Amino acid sequence: MVVKSKREISKKVEKEAPKTNKKEVHNMERSLTGDIPFPVIKIQNIVVSADLHATVDLYALSKEVKAIDYEPEQFPGAIFRIQEPKAVIILFKNGKMICTGTNTEVNIRKILAYAADVLSKYVIDDPSRNETAKIK
Repeated sequence: MVVKSKREISKKVEKEAPKTNKKEVHNMERSLTGDIPFPVIKIQNIVVSADLHATVDLYALSKEVKAIDYEPEQFPGAIFRIQEPKAVIILFKNGKMICTGTNTEVNIRKILAYAADVLSKYVIDDPSRNETAKIK
């Protein structure tokens, strides 16, 4: 249905949404007149999951690295806050991690490389994670 006059638009809006705020009414009026601009798309946050394929000693890690918060009574993962580029990694004992807070793939690669370097000192030898140990 094409609505032509402002009066018809107002009647239509009043009938469909009697309890809306001014912004919603304005958006409804714009949609009825076909006056909606194409949305601007901007990537603001990328979430990445990764696996180190190793068991990590989160307790020792949290004691020695100040940027890591680990409270196993509250949450089973350690929270690793990286300042530059700004991001947060949630790290689990099994080596799986979730990285969030950045908006480019280049920054994600930098963050994951930095995290792998820091975490490599806290890897626990676990034969069950080793493929050759499973074969024997």
